[in-house]
Order: sequence, then C-alpha cells, then structure tokens
Amino acid sequence: MHLTPSRLIAVGFLLVILTGAGLLMLPIASRGEPAGFLDALFTSTSATCVTGLVVRDTFTGWTVFGQLVILALIQLGGLGFMTFITLTSMLLGKRLGLYDRKVLMQSAGNITLDGTATLIRKIIPFTFVFEFAGAALLAIRFIPEFGVLRGIYAAVFHAISAFCNAGFDLMGMRAPFSSLTAYVSDPLVSLTICMLIIIGGLGFLVWRDLVRCRFRWKRLQLHSKLVLTASGILLFGGWLLLLGFEWNASMADLSIPEKLLASFFQAVTPRTAGFNTVDLSKLSDSGNLLTDFLMLIGGSPGSTAGGIKTTTLAVLVLSALASARGRMRVNTFRMSIERETLRQASSILLIYLGMSLTAILAICAIEPFGLKAVTFEVVSAIATVGLSLGLTPQLSAASRVILILLMYAGRIGGLSFVLLFSERRSEPPLDRPTGKILIG
Repeated sequence: MHLTPSRLIAVGFLLVILTGAGLLMLPIASRGEPAGFLDALFTSTSATCVTGLVVRDTFTGWTVFGQLVILALIQLGGLGFMTFITLTSMLLGKRLGLYDRKVLMQSAGNITLDGTATLIRKIIPFTFVFEFAGAALLAIRFIPEFGVLRGIYAAVFHAISAFCNAGFDLMGMRAPFSSLTAYVSDPLVSLTICMLIIIGGLGFLVWRDLVRCRFRWKRLQLHSKLVLTASGILLFGGWLLLLGFEWNASMADLSIPEKLLASFFQAVTPRTAGFNTVDLSKLSDSGNLLTDFLMLIGGSPGSTAGGIKTTTLAVLVLSALASARGRMRVNTFRMSIERETLRQASSILLIYLGMSLTAILAICAIEPFGLKAVTFEVVSAIATVGLSLGLTPQLSAASRVILILLMYAGRIGGLSFVLLFSERRSEPPLDRPTGKILIG
C-alpha cells in the first residue's frame, strides 16, 4: 500500500511497539511472573515513544533481557526507525527515491528535501559520540558504586535514556521508582544528564546548522535562532522560577548549592526527559503548574524530545505580539514567518490542549485521584516526558489505554495523529464570500 509519509511513520512506530510488547511478554523478560499484554504494551509504547512512564520499576520488574529490549526501543524510538531503515538501505546500495526522501524529511525533522540523506548519515555517529561521552562521565561515578560491569551497564543505559529524552532509569537497584533522587547533590551525574538532555532536545538540524556556520549567530538559519532563543529563555527562566517556588518546598532540606543544582536539573528534565532528583510529590502548587507548562512545550522539532515544541511556542508568541501591535506580518530576526506556519502552530496547540483536556476528564471520571495529579500524568504522557507523581502504576486498565494513546500521539506529533484519520482532499478552486465575526 502506498501510504503518506505521516501514515508510514505512524504504522512503523506501531509495528515497533507491538514487536517490543511481544518480546516483553516473554518469560525471560520479567522478574517473577511474565508481564501481561497491557503492561508489556504500556512499557513498549513508553520506551518507543521515549516517554518514561512505567507501570513497573525498570530494574526490579524486568530482567537484563527485558531491560535491553527497552533500551533498544528507546534508541530506535529516539532516532526514528526510518533512520535505521534508511542507513541499512544505503549500506545495501539502494538509491533513495522522491517518496523515500519525503518520508525521511518528515522523520528526521529536515526543512527541505535537499540534504536529507546527508543529515541521516550524520545522525548516527553524532548520537553515538555524545552517548559514549555521557556514558564515560557517568561511569566515573557508577563503577565505584556498583562495580565494573554493572557500573558500565548503568552508565550506558542512562546515557542513552538521557540523550533520547526517555527518562527510564535503573535506580531500582537502590530503591524502586526512585529515579535520580540519590544524586540530587552530585554535580557530575546531574550535569552530565542535563547536558545529554539539552543536546538531544535541540535537534539534529540545529546542531548541523551550528557546525556548518561555526557557531556564528548571524549566519544561522531562522529555525536555529528561534530554537536557541526559546530554549535559552525557557531553561534559565524555568531555573529561576523553580528555585524561587521550591526554595522552602521540595528543596527545603537542601543547601544553597544543592538548591541551585536541583532547580537547574528540574528546569531541564521537563524538556522532555522524565528524570527527577527531588521528590515530585513535594512540589509546590506553583512548581507543579510550571512543570506542567514546561512539559507541554517540550523540546525542538527534529529532536528526540516531545511536546508542542519550542518553535511552536515562539511562533505563537510572536504572532500575538504582532497582532497586538496591529501588524499584518510576523517578523523576527529580519525575516518574515509564513502564514501557513502560523496556522500550523495554532492547530498544534489546540490539538494538544484538546486531547489533554479530553484525557483529563476521562481519567478523572474513572479514577479516584485529584485533578492536579491526573493533569500532571496526562501532560507528561502526551508530551512524552515521563515525569510522574506515582499515579501510573495505580491506574486501571482503561486509564492506561488512554495514556498509551496519548504517548503514541505525542511521539508522532499531534497534528500528524489527527491527519491519520482524515483523508486530505483538494479544495475546490473558488473563493467563498467573507463573513465578519467578533472575537476577543
């Protein structure tokens, strides 16, 4: 069947998820009783969609085989299965046709067809270099704590999970569902994880542009400038706000240097990694709401992160400012933004908010949990973050299915998910009369 690029990517992710679920259902994958279909499907979806929400602790609930399956799904989901398929085809000498390039352009987050194959060739070595560097740094801490083999294994697992913005961890060897709370005062582990999250969340297109322009700001593309500007504002703004909100809340027992480190980590991880170094159940209401906001925005297009994306937020803010000033065009960095981009940004935001609200209403009707906890879990799922207030393992089967659909929709993109169920038809070549309505 000849599928559109969006549908091919969606079908590919679905096949990977189902394959992963089948492997996780094997007796060799679980500690104790084999996982049921729903638990295996949830875990496979969370790993493939690089989310990090779990129904069982990764270390205590899965064997080494199961953990390796999860790790493979994370790597495959983070880079995109089309990347691996394309590289295999290239190694076999297959030439890419126009349809192949269209699929790759959408999968890799490239703006144009030109240069897509070259970008794909560079994604794998780029990824492995940073994952290896992160694993080497983490091994400095993990090998003395866990021994050589387990320390190297933990370092590699967490480096891949962090770079792919997945949020899965093996710290169940300390305490189940503890994430990285034992390293709240450890700058080596915290900053290494933060850097991997940031590098993976900026997007391969941005890094290629930075290298091509030799990190000269004036020569960067508009996309790269918007990504870096929005990411910097969200990162440092979130850091300062969380530091203030959590000073006497979740970080009350920490020293000032530890508070600075912990607040920076908690500003980075909603972008969309899913690790945490403080107890999220102790977050203040302001810190909880700010985390929801940061999770919903997520990372950048063409990256391993989810959410509505930083460029979507930037375009919406610029559009609102231009409208407030009575300007017809939206300009930034001496360039104009296309109207189609403005329409897509508005659609993406409304789709994410609509799906989130629907899911929150449904889960609140099914479960006996409060609105704040349900909202946190839903936003974490649709933005493929993985941060949790501990609600996911307690949810019923119906609520877990809802989260599975949200994670799947968030990974392939809210707009693409909606288009899967609608057939694109060409508009008739006529203009309708313009009607006047009042808004605002």
